[in-house]
Amino acid sequence: MQVTDVAVKAGRIVEEVEKAIVGKHETVRTAVVALVSNGHLLIEDIPGVGKTTLAKSLALAIGGEFRRIQFTPDLLPSDITGSSVWDQREARFDFRPGPIFGNVILADEINRATPKTQSALLESMEERQVTVDGETRPLPIPFFVIATQNTIEMTGTYPLPEAQLDRFFARISLGYPDRDSEVRILGEQRQAHPLETVRQAIEPTELLDLQQAVRGVFVPESVRAYIVDIVQATRESSRFMMGASPRGSLHLMRAAQAHAALEGHEFVRPDDVKAMAVPVLAHRVIAQPDLGLRGSTVEDAIREALATVPVPVSRSLA
Repeated sequence: MQVTDVAVKAGRIVEEVEKAIVGKHETVRTAVVALVSNGHLLIEDIPGVGKTTLAKSLALAIGGEFRRIQFTPDLLPSDITGSSVWDQREARFDFRPGPIFGNVILADEINRATPKTQSALLESMEERQVTVDGETRPLPIPFFVIATQNTIEMTGTYPLPEAQLDRFFARISLGYPDRDSEVRILGEQRQAHPLETVRQAIEPTELLDLQQAVRGVFVPESVRAYIVDIVQATRESSRFMMGASPRGSLHLMRAAQAHAALEGHEFVRPDDVKAMAVPVLAHRVIAQPDLGLRGSTVEDAIREALATVPVPVSRSLA
């Protein structure tokens, strides 16, 4: 598959998703970047801004099977992965697959489940398989997890530790729509839900081809060094107690490849790296306790670190 094909087909996915998610073009593109990069997405936001709608519309656009898991304190790992049930008639144990066996999985309010249950999901994300009663079963492909966390009502929750946050490819926030977008939303949903207008843009097998093609986008050595310098800057910044991990470098490169492909470029440019630095790195760092008291955010601090790194000149990208 050519890079131009990636841009066209990924653009169709974005177009279909934007029928349901209004006024959030860059956020939708970032979600599609994570999808075609074969990563997983974390959405941190307040209730009612469209997190579930985004997940459902992505599933519709790729023709995948959508599964939703509502995380609660009493949810068990077997409620996610499935379990073996004794069949008295056949005198044997039969495996009953859990909701993790789907193509697009919405892990809703993941921070409300216990760490043990959270770990069961994250193991499935990393290994693309589940092991029950000593038998390993592969998960369907494509396999894309969208986990959500509400940024309010944190009492009684179990925030994901940094080691588990690091396994998410990118983190996004939808936020409130602007006034014009919200007026449009009211008009479009007056008689029908926008998900009814979302159509399948590609076949699930085509998504696998997209993911393979993204891996083939060329990354010049100078851009690879630029990525490492950015990640190194987060480790050296006084704004952070802990900088991004080597996995952050790898995921930033993958995201830049996908961003370049969506732009129809054959190779990664520094602008592709800049565009993806915040969503890929912001959840991988630990800020100093007084960062908020200074009126700054983690995203602002990532941008500050990014500004300190020299950008490769164009002649070195050949």
